[in-house]
Amino acid sequence: MASTTVRILRSLAAAALLAAAFGCSAPDDGSSDGKTTDSSEVPAKPGKPVSVNILDVAGNLQLTQGMIDEFVQEHPDVIRSVDYDKAPAPDLAGKIKAQQQAGKVQIHLVLTGTDGLAAGIDQGLWTRMSPDFDDRLGKIPYLPPAAAMAELAQGQGTALVYYPSGPLTEYNPEKLDAAPASPQALLDWAKAHPKRFQYADPANSGPGRTFLMGLPYLLGDSDPKDPENGWDKTWAYLKELDKYVGVYASGTAETMKNLATGAVDMITTTTGWYINPRALQTVPKEMAVGAFDDMTWVTDAQYAVIPKGVDNDTMAALLELITWMLTPEQQAKAYDDGYFYPGPAVEGVTLDMAPQKSQDVVEEYGVPDFDTWIEKFPKEPSLPAEKQVLAFEKWNREIGGGKKSAG
Repeated sequence: MASTTVRILRSLAAAALLAAAFGCSAPDDGSSDGKTTDSSEVPAKPGKPVSVNILDVAGNLQLTQGMIDEFVQEHPDVIRSVDYDKAPAPDLAGKIKAQQQAGKVQIHLVLTGTDGLAAGIDQGLWTRMSPDFDDRLGKIPYLPPAAAMAELAQGQGTALVYYPSGPLTEYNPEKLDAAPASPQALLDWAKAHPKRFQYADPANSGPGRTFLMGLPYLLGDSDPKDPENGWDKTWAYLKELDKYVGVYASGTAETMKNLATGAVDMITTTTGWYINPRALQTVPKEMAVGAFDDMTWVTDAQYAVIPKGVDNDTMAALLELITWMLTPEQQAKAYDDGYFYPGPAVEGVTLDMAPQKSQDVVEEYGVPDFDTWIEKFPKEPSLPAEKQVLAFEKWNREIGGGKKSAG
């Protein structure tokens, strides 16, 4: 059976192919029965304060709840109260669709990664934000890599946070003197230390995914954007590396646990996965991190999406809220505890603007090299959904399908 991530990405792939066929973004009157919002009917400000229900399917509130709470505190004439809820991303589309078909949309704002975004695009669940509300949101001063990730929303969502994900390696410095500087150095070490290097199933792991998508750049493949026809070196490399991998973890948390307990000595990681588990003391602080020479960052983002069927007053309030969340002062809160390091999606946001707690966490658990690497190395967005599906299925079929951990 395909993993949940693969199934959701297939949905986005279908939406993208449909959009290409019609020469535009996914149709605004998709299978959802939610009423399409007429931007001309949305007031500049709600007639009275509204209550807002927010659903988080990406762990995004860790980064953004402080922004939202402060907006409510300072704008009681816009939003009276907020109710927060969380759910797994696979449940998202069904929840929204059921409410829309009943004609009573009770979830007003969704915070999601590319998976939930994808499922909603496929089923026509989301309100079209661009170009419909461009005049309300203004020109968002995205960092260039964040702007590339924002385009994945096909105008149906707003990128709130961004980070250059990986690929990075995390290792026990008592077992390695230094991180491998190249894929060949990693392969040589794995060969000399069988079953001591591990990465997780790319379909279920951000670090696993960025390792997979970052290798074509490191190895000089003919087309890093084409896993089917342009990754000859990558697939050959992974087959060779497979000889020295014990099992592939079911997810990132399992690799972190294995590193912490000494079951393995080196794993794949990202900026956030290096900082946050160590700050939470689920991974020993002493674990070290390294980047490959001449790497290319694979980037990631999370989004705000508004279901169709939200009433005009609530829509007006949400537009004000999203605009607020994209100001540099609020974006600084996205540094959080390093979960999505750095986190801010817009230009002009520096760590000294972040809350003191965030500054303290990054000071203690981050590494100065992160900022150097982010500035130094080029950045590329994650593969489009249909390409990710191909890559994950080929990996499962030819590399790790028979050696995956049960979790």
